[in-house]
Amino acid sequence: MKRVMWVALALGAAAGASQAHEGMWMPQQLPLVAKDMKSLGLKFDPARLSQPLGYPMGAVVSLGGCTASFVSPQGLVVTNHHCAFGSIQYNSTPQKDLLKNGFLAASLGEELPAAPGSRILVTVALTDVTDKIVDKATAALQGKARIDAIEANEKAIVAACEKDAGHRCSVGSFYGGLMYQLTKQLEIRDVRLVHAPAEGVGLFGGDTDNWMWPRHTGDYSFYRAYVGPDGKPADFSKDNKPFQPAQFLKLASSPLNEGDFVAVAGYPGRTNRHRLPKEVDFAFSWDFPHRVKAMGEQLELIKEATAGRRDAEIKLANTVAGVNNYYKNYQGQMASYAGSDILSRKQAGFDEMKAWVNADAKRRASYGPALAEVDRLIVERQGIVRREFLLSYATPTLVKSAGDLYEQALQRQKPDAERKSGYQDRDQLRRKQAVETVDRRFDEITEKKVVSHFLTQYLSQPADQLNTAFLNALGVRAGMDAAAVSARVDALYAGTRLTDKAERTAWLSRDAAAFEASTDTLVKAAVALRADEQARENRDKELAGKMQQAYAATMQAEIDFKASRGQPVYPDANSTLRVAFGQVKGRNPGVDGTTWTAFTTLRGIVAKHTGNGEFNAPAEQLAAIKAKRFDKYGVKALDSVPVNFLATLDTTGGNSGSPVLNGNGELVGLLFDGTLDAVISDWDFNDHMNRSICLDARYMLWQMKVVDKADRLLKEMNAL
Repeated sequence: MKRVMWVALALGAAAGASQAHEGMWMPQQLPLVAKDMKSLGLKFDPARLSQPLGYPMGAVVSLGGCTASFVSPQGLVVTNHHCAFGSIQYNSTPQKDLLKNGFLAASLGEELPAAPGSRILVTVALTDVTDKIVDKATAALQGKARIDAIEANEKAIVAACEKDAGHRCSVGSFYGGLMYQLTKQLEIRDVRLVHAPAEGVGLFGGDTDNWMWPRHTGDYSFYRAYVGPDGKPADFSKDNKPFQPAQFLKLASSPLNEGDFVAVAGYPGRTNRHRLPKEVDFAFSWDFPHRVKAMGEQLELIKEATAGRRDAEIKLANTVAGVNNYYKNYQGQMASYAGSDILSRKQAGFDEMKAWVNADAKRRASYGPALAEVDRLIVERQGIVRREFLLSYATPTLVKSAGDLYEQALQRQKPDAERKSGYQDRDQLRRKQAVETVDRRFDEITEKKVVSHFLTQYLSQPADQLNTAFLNALGVRAGMDAAAVSARVDALYAGTRLTDKAERTAWLSRDAAAFEASTDTLVKAAVALRADEQARENRDKELAGKMQQAYAATMQAEIDFKASRGQPVYPDANSTLRVAFGQVKGRNPGVDGTTWTAFTTLRGIVAKHTGNGEFNAPAEQLAAIKAKRFDKYGVKALDSVPVNFLATLDTTGGNSGSPVLNGNGELVGLLFDGTLDAVISDWDFNDHMNRSICLDARYMLWQMKVVDKADRLLKEMNAL
């Protein structure tokens, strides 16, 4: 296929010249960077990493937002503590506070069901489907018709793939819609929580240390995958048995040292390195500042509303953790961007590419119209974002839920293949589980406080910028003061039964007529909003169809331009399987002008421990450190156990929980964070600054053996 060949040629020409540690590579691209990997210390054929079913790639799994890996033949899975946080929170109560005290199942029978909707997704095949997604008929379409055709083709491909029972399939878009890939995954639905360390280990340092170095966080937890008695994916049942993976990672047989080769395999969420100058400028001059402001206010409101109510704090803990993470990340990106030359370099590079296009009549005819059109479309999309930014914050969560349930009822009237993605038969179990989780993640007092705050902000905008349908549906008007808004929100919630789990669940099976006849205030609001939401969806699809066509052509121009210069063109991250590689390496200077050493040790835990808040290490751990009970995990040169380490790995959100492998493909740690001044790498990679923060497996094993006495799991992993 011509376009894919051009991508490969561009990579092949550039492999030897690429920066040593940059790139989140698609597995099939790894042979093209084999020389770099071998030069850094990879001891086996890099082609093994391009095979999703072999060792070690077959052991790497997705949790749908995080990465994990099998570490035993009995389906034991290791990931980050913050990736299992939702399940730890879901199983916690004030009386049984797993968030604070941790959890260790003494037997298979004591392992707890993970939060509803939890999945372990095992990739079994990756297939290029570009010609099937944008076939000849689709390529001739524009606007909404083009997007509708792409979606129809995608659903047909996914449906055919999922005829293989027990599998979940998805289509990923690469290079702005220039290339499409089908990912087929075994979907394991019975996921159980096996072990999580205490908060003073798994979250040691809390938000204060988030994105910071030096770090001393034990960011690990364990799940187990279960299947039915026949060995196939099944819903939770006491009769289910542990899944037996074809591959599971072996623990390192030799010590990890500074300078050693390391690689991560995982599912990085999203990067923006191919974004165009207008997009970069908008992100940092408008979008990020507004998001940071809103998230800061949201966190403060939640803190005020839950103060002194431990049950509410537990319910909102997962929300707070997620918002806090993005809040600090965006602040770090803005700080790195301020005063930098990122935009000027992006603009200069884009101008260079346009000059190259314009220097040749054939290139000018092929790419010139798209380059002009894409700029115009970006500006149009940004105008919509500005106008509608506060709408999402100002809309009550349960109105969104009711709208989703109403859409479900409307979509059920259509044949399954014609329904919107997310409302097909394949989605029903996840939808039911999402409704179930609300009970453990929703607090009415907090919800009303947050919604009232943002609704007041929204209504303070010029009247001509407000959405009339939204005002009418919620019974509010421009310029309402905070007291009046709060009273209206109270009235909306007083007239609903959606706060009741049984009532929410019942709406899953009710028809559209029941929604339209309902007197429930939030259901009525959702029904009233539907026509406007449909109109906005159609508007967005029309724009997206034009954007897909123009953006894909622009990316093709970029690929061809860089190929002419022998430069690499790996795609931006999009939650599909990728591999990054680098070395264990400190940084000199660090942010504060000091040298960042490659490893931290147990001594740092003692030094940071305050006995309360974010720095409250367990007493048993402190006693073991004081007594220097390092067991076999101590490193003589450090006179301690290594806790975390830095590596020149190119990673981003979604890589959390990714296994860090040594040159032999053995597990040496877990990727869990980056440094604050380097989070800008989502937009602009800097080889000197970029560092990923990893949990050293030796610390995890030390904590499990010496402190938590998790001998059952250590034996299972062949670690005793």
